[in-house]
Amino acid sequence: MQPADFYPCYWIVFYEKSLLLVQQGDSYTLPYTEVPPTPVSLTTTIHNIGQWNELPVKAYTVSTMTVENEDFFSEWVDLRESYERLPIEAYRWAGKAAQILHWDKNSQFCPHCGIPTISISPIGKKCLRCSQEWYPHLAPAIIVLIQKEEEILLVRSHNFKRNYMGLVAGFLEPGESLEECVIREVKEETGLEIEDLKYFGSQSWPYPSGIMIGYTARYKSGELTLQKEELEAGGFFSRENLPPIPQKLSIARKLIDAWIDGTLTK
Repeated sequence: MQPADFYPCYWIVFYEKSLLLVQQGDSYTLPYTEVPPTPVSLTTTIHNIGQWNELPVKAYTVSTMTVENEDFFSEWVDLRESYERLPIEAYRWAGKAAQILHWDKNSQFCPHCGIPTISISPIGKKCLRCSQEWYPHLAPAIIVLIQKEEEILLVRSHNFKRNYMGLVAGFLEPGESLEECVIREVKEETGLEIEDLKYFGSQSWPYPSGIMIGYTARYKSGELTLQKEELEAGGFFSRENLPPIPQKLSIARKLIDAWIDGTLTK
């Protein structure tokens, strides 16, 4: 895309996992300019992500943190951390862009033929040799809040980067329904049997390309036996003695907050 093709739009710019934000008064937003806010080479692919507030949203990656526009204060922020700074709609657009950029980076060549793919749509590529088409892949994962009388099960995974406890979660395996996945993951990771399984909601999880499907359930039977390969701590907690819990960014926190507030479906 040549500079002459640019017109006012929102720009979503990533350097590795960091997102470019600009300050607007006391808050932050995405850059909105007629030209890209950073240097763009002729080989840079600029993706059309969609329309927001009737304006185009475009995204691209950079190899340096250089910002050309000095008319605004800018800052590079990790995508997860941007949730605390951006309006929710801006964060969601950034998450969508992150997934498309990740897919684009990992679909440059046909996995069957090894030749370069070509773009056939904003989220579609094709191999000219074998005619296979490729679209962004999402990794579905379940997450479940388990209630036992007036307590819930909280666990700490080895993968958690912060000192908090969350909910049992795991990836969907081939041949499983979502409900079968919940039951299997709970049994494997905790040794517990559950019942009264209910759908709660879902959440895009662009780290890098997931979707979380949330459930609630009730403890049925069994002794808590943690799967040491996955979990380092766990137990049942009441509202009065909760440990640190996940940030509001996550569906895990939404589930826990709904339980704390007493708004979960009975």
